[in-house]
This record gives sequence, C-alpha cells and structure tokens, in this order.
Amino acid sequence: MEQNESTPEGNIMATAVVPVLPLRDVVVYPHMVIPLFVGREKSIRALESAMDDDKRILLVAQKSAEVDDPQVEDIHEIGTLSTILQLLKLPDGTVKVLVEGSERASVVRFETTDEFFSAHIETKGEGERAGEREGERAGEREVDVLMRSLLTLFDQYVKLNKKVPPEILTSLSGIDEPSRLADTVAAHMALKLDEKQRILEIEDVRARLEHLMGIIEGEIDVLQIEKRIRGRVKQQMEKSQREYYLNEQMKAIQKELGDMEDVPNELEELQEKIEKAGMSKEARTKADAELNKLKMMSPMSAEATVVRNYIDWLVTVPWKKRTKIRHDLARAEMVLDEDHYGLEKVKERIVEYLAVQQRVRKLKGPILCLVGPPGVGKTSLGRSIARATNRKFTRMSLGGVRDEAEIRGHRRTYIGSLPGKIVQNLSKVGVRNPLFLLDEIDKMSMDFRGDPSSALLEVLDPEQNSTFADHYLEVDFDLSDVMFVATANSLNIPGPLLDRMEVIRIPGYTEDEKINIASRYLLSKQIQNNGLKEEELSISENAIRDIIRYYTREAGVRNLEREIAKICRKVVKELLLDKSGTRITVSPRNIEKYLGVKRFRYGRAEEHDQIGQVTGLAWTEVGGELLSIEATIVPGKGRLIHTGQLGDVMQESIQAATTVVRSRAEALGIEEDFYQKYDIHVHVPEGATPKDGPSAGVGMCTTLVSALTRIPVRADVAMTGEITLRGEILPIGGLKEKLLAAHRGGITTVLIPEENRKDLAEIPKNVKDKLDIRPVKWIDEVLELALQHPPTPLTDKGAAKPAEKVKEKSSKPAAKSKTVRTH
Repeated sequence: MEQNESTPEGNIMATAVVPVLPLRDVVVYPHMVIPLFVGREKSIRALESAMDDDKRILLVAQKSAEVDDPQVEDIHEIGTLSTILQLLKLPDGTVKVLVEGSERASVVRFETTDEFFSAHIETKGEGERAGEREGERAGEREVDVLMRSLLTLFDQYVKLNKKVPPEILTSLSGIDEPSRLADTVAAHMALKLDEKQRILEIEDVRARLEHLMGIIEGEIDVLQIEKRIRGRVKQQMEKSQREYYLNEQMKAIQKELGDMEDVPNELEELQEKIEKAGMSKEARTKADAELNKLKMMSPMSAEATVVRNYIDWLVTVPWKKRTKIRHDLARAEMVLDEDHYGLEKVKERIVEYLAVQQRVRKLKGPILCLVGPPGVGKTSLGRSIARATNRKFTRMSLGGVRDEAEIRGHRRTYIGSLPGKIVQNLSKVGVRNPLFLLDEIDKMSMDFRGDPSSALLEVLDPEQNSTFADHYLEVDFDLSDVMFVATANSLNIPGPLLDRMEVIRIPGYTEDEKINIASRYLLSKQIQNNGLKEEELSISENAIRDIIRYYTREAGVRNLEREIAKICRKVVKELLLDKSGTRITVSPRNIEKYLGVKRFRYGRAEEHDQIGQVTGLAWTEVGGELLSIEATIVPGKGRLIHTGQLGDVMQESIQAATTVVRSRAEALGIEEDFYQKYDIHVHVPEGATPKDGPSAGVGMCTTLVSALTRIPVRADVAMTGEITLRGEILPIGGLKEKLLAAHRGGITTVLIPEENRKDLAEIPKNVKDKLDIRPVKWIDEVLELALQHPPTPLTDKGAAKPAEKVKEKSSKPAAKSKTVRTH
C-alpha cells in the first residue's frame, strides 16, 4: 500500500510498507545489480512475500556481521529499495536472488512478525530530486567539477589497484548523473562495511562526492606505499640473481683463461678445512655427510646457506689445538703476587692444582667459584690465573641471562640459529684448554625459554662435560680440558649447580690491605691513565688511610680507585694552569681540597651510651655493615610494633626476643605483665632498606631489655647471633665481613656466638688485635657485657616501670643514630 505526504519544505515524500532483507556483509547501492545468496528462514519468507506482491524489497545492512538472528536494533535505518529480478531455489534449501537497487530509503518504523521483518519507509523519487537540481543551477558547475575530479582520482586508483578491472572506467565515463556516478564508484571500491554504509547515508550529492574523493585519496596513498615496497623487494631479488649470473660467468671465463686451475673452489676449501680440523670420529662423519649434502644443492638456495654455516662452525671449533700449560710453581706464585695483594687461599689453590698436574699427566680442570662482594678483584683474578698457568683467557657474563639456548645453542631448524656461548667463546679463543670465566653466575634467572642454570650443570660437571652436547653442533665436544672459574657476589645459586663447584670465599679487605693495594697498584695505574708522571704526584700513606676512612665505605677497592682517579684529574688540571708547579703532594692536611668535605664519620656507631639502642652487625652482598636497632616502650595495650622494612625471619626474631624477655622478667627486674600495659616499638633504620635474617635476634633482645629496664647499652659494643626461646645464642654466617665492619666502624668489643669461635682462625691478625672479641653462649652473658650495669631482680627491689624516666650516667644529648643499608 502506498501514499504521498507533503513535508514542511513542500517536497513530496513517497511512503510505503515493504518487506526487509537484512544483509550480513554487503551494502547495495541504487542502480546496482547484484546476486545474493539467502539462507535464513526469515529472509527467505521476506523474499517470497515480495515476489507475491510487487517484487520490491528493502535491502538494509546489519550493524554487526556476527549476529545470526538480527533484531530491529541490529539493523541500520537507511538502506536501498530494490527490485527482485530473478529468484532461484537451490537444492540445499538456500535461495539465490538477483536484485537491482532503485533508490535510497529510510525506515520510519519497523513491523516485526514471526514470519519476517517489514517496515514503513520514506523515499525521495528521482523526479523530485531532479526538480531540486533544477532549482540549484548555481551549484551545477561545482558538481560537474567534482564529478570530473572523482573520475580522475578513480582512474589513478584503478591503475594502482589491480583488483579493479580497467573496463569499469569506460562504463563510468558514460554516466552523467552525479548521484549514480558516486554510488557506482563506491560499489567498486574495497571499503569496510561501515564506510560503505556511511556513503549510502549521505543524501546530499555534493557532500557524497567530496567524501568519496577523500576516501580515494587515502586509498591511493596506501597503494603507492605498497607499490614502492614491492619495487624495492623486486630490485633486491633482481640484484641477487644478477650477481649470481655474473659470478657464474666470471668463473667460466677464468676457467677458460686458466686462471682458476690452481685455485680450489669453495667446496674443496671446506673439504680441506675438515681434514685439518682434527675432529672426533663422530664430528668427522657428520661434517662429511653435510658436505655431500651441500654438493647436491643449488648454491643460492636458503638451505645451502644453512648447511654451509654449520660446516663453518664445525671446522672453527678447536678440536685438537691447545696451549702448553706452564708448570713452574715459583713463576706462577710470582705472577699471582704481582697482580693481587692478599687472597692467599685462592693463590694456594691454584698452585696446588699446578703441583698435582706436574705429577698427573691427565688432570681434569678444577671448577672454582670465587664468591665475594663487588670490587675485591674476582674478575681480574681470573685473568691473573690464566697468565700464571699460561692459558688463554675468555669470559662470558651470565648477568641477566634467561635463555637456556645461550648455553647450549639453538637447534638448526630455527632461522639464524647459532651455537651456545660456550662453543662460540672457544671458537673465538681458538684453543680447547683456555681459562673460561663465568662472570656473575648468581645473576642468572629463568623464564619460559628455559633455565640456563640447569644447562650449566652439564658444563660444570667433570664427569659429564667430556661429552658436552651443543644443540647446534649436534655432536659431543670435550670440555674437560677447560679450566672454569665462576664469580658471584652471593651464594644465591641453585643447590645442584653450587655442588659442582669448589667455593672459595673472598671477603672484604682490611684497612691495611687496602692501603697496600692502593700504594702498589691503584696509584701507579691512575697516574698512568691520567697522563701524569711518577715524580709529579705523591700521595702519603696517611692520606690514603683518610680516603679509606672518610671517603669510602665498601668491602672492595672500586670506590677507593675512583677517589684516587679524582685526585689525579685535579692534579693534572692544577699543573696545566700553574706552569710553575712541578710536584704536588697530597696529605691529610690538604686532602679536602681535592676530594671535598668528608663523607663518612670514622668511629663509633654512637658516641654515647643510649637506652634502647644496640649496634648490630649485618652481612650484605657488598660486605659487612653496622646495623642500629632501636626500641621504645610507651603506655598502651600490649601491641608489638616493628618498622624498617623487616622481613619475615627478622619479625620472628623480635617475637622470639620478646618471649625470652617475658620468661626472664623477674630476674631482669621487669613487671611480669609489662606486655599488657605497654606498647613495644622496634625500629631498624634505614626505613627504606629491606632487611631480613635471624642474626639480629640477640640485638633485638638486648635493646628490649635496655628499654624496659632503662639501663643504657654501651656504645662501643656490637653484637651478632641468633637467639632461641631458652636464651641460647646460635651461630651465624659471614663472621669475617661483620668483624671487618666493626673494625671500620671503630667498635672495640664484639659479642659473637660461642660456636663461631672456630671461625676466628680466618680473621686477619691486625683485626683481632684491635677488637675485643667475646664468644658468648647465653643471653645473660650478653646482657652482662653490653649493659652499663646488670639489671636488679624483682626480689631485690620493687618492679621497675618501663615508662618511668631513670637518670642516665651521661647527661650529654643522644647523637643521631647511624643508618646502614643492608640490601
């Protein structure tokens, strides 16, 4: 049923009720003839209804192609009123229909039934639209210009896009109507569904032409870029083919002239290298098989390049070449002493190895692991060992390595695959018995690509590494002649890997050792590096001692070397500016002129005895450190507060120490119900530094007793040890580093666990002479030595109230606590 209505503007709008056919992935424009395949039941019934009536149907695109059963809200409101030209039912139940778009139509409202969709629509007849154009003669010229520009742009688009047939241009040139021209161009462009619907919804012809031109210009830009890329790829292919043909022609010409008769070709060179490489029987068989395979391939094929690279790696690996190990023990000791001061244990182990090798011809290389803080000379010691034993030196840094293929290599199936770093470094150094330094072995980690530490198990096991299998080489290689030396800052190494290495600890240097190292090595090295002469600069021993005490706080000597380098730079500048100066002497009196104000305080952690403050000793990866432990008692409800980024183990130490104090409250002169009346706050500066470990337990207990009894703790006493609920002091690790930290900090008395007494044999004599080291077994001994006076038991006096102020012996104000990083 149809009727005409007048719009407010006076134009005649045609309205009708027609069936609706939702389209999944296509937009139909007016004047466009297109075949459609329809399979949905509702859509088929809509077509049958249209065939029974006047063969008119509204073709509307869906908003989403994924919706199988579209509802009213899933369909666009503007579509094309079309005429069914032909309908054919196929054997599989689907319908093939040929439709022709007539004109644009907008949906006024949908009518939904169980059978199919139908809608009240509005259309503008072509006659009325033509009448509108008659009233717009002024803009007719502009439309003509737009049509010509559109045709020109579409011509460029067709030339670049090979998918559009050129015959389309001929049919477009015969279209005079701008609306039809725009729709036809849009129909032949490869646009997204949303973009095609947007063009359909633009009713104004001029706006539609301009919008379409903008889209075509964008498509032309993209197609031009694609054309340039294709051109570059084609040029590269032509170049490689041209080079191949020219090379073949040159070979043929040279052969004719007789120039190449004495020159072996590439395959003959590879054959010669294989024979000279001295490979194992397995490797030789593999190499010959790959060479025969290469002879059968085209030289330019990708597979030939892979095989050629594989054979190159096989012949590069040192199968038999080795250096002669020097067995002169006296010379080896001299070289080690030349390069490093101290480190007696390491030097002794190297000389032992050389001595045994003199007696035993075939000795598997030792696998050493040097563990110590940064700057103590672990990496340089590896070079020194190589020089002492006359081995070539190669180094592999394992810091941040996460991929197992870094150790064992990639399989040849991968593009760009290579052997692992073990085989690569051996190929680079050229011998099968070098000193191989595995630097920072504790910095490895694992991820989805595998665990490199597990791959190292085979490398570092003397029983297995004689048949080390690299994934790339696919043949066994003997690593038993290699001397492996690993370095680490801590023993944060997987247990199985640690078990395969002989761990040698390199603790921090004492002050006397640092002075010797600076005088013998660092000073002369920096004088030379900064272009000075020996006679131009002199740094006294006391000045070096002041640099160590007031400008560095480290276990190694790296910062000490930086400070000496800083002095050398300033001296160079001074000599160049003041031509009259010939020699500069640096002493404690003028050291601040070169290094600025003193950065660190050398002396006690605290100048005065304090209530509730104890100096503990901590071990870190960069050596030992002093650790302040503070406790305060305030009236409250018995809360135990701990701050300072303490780990779980350290928090448990506080709880254990609190229980020890409660169990001995009567003997210590403390109220038995103190834990119900007062809040206890334990703080370990610095607050931003994470801390953990059990060895601060004895310090925690002492500071709690001091805070509860109001008895100050001696400032010249430091302590370390784990505490049990019975008050027993358990042994700790890192004793040497902790005692060196106490020595550096000016502590006079150090309390250590009784079971650590045996470790004192490894402590330098000058450190033991300057420290009063007291091994203790029970907390009672600690309190007797650390507090100014022993607590008075409750049986002798009334209960002491923790919150009460007790007069201290010293009336001086408390000094600011020293904060120490524990990392």
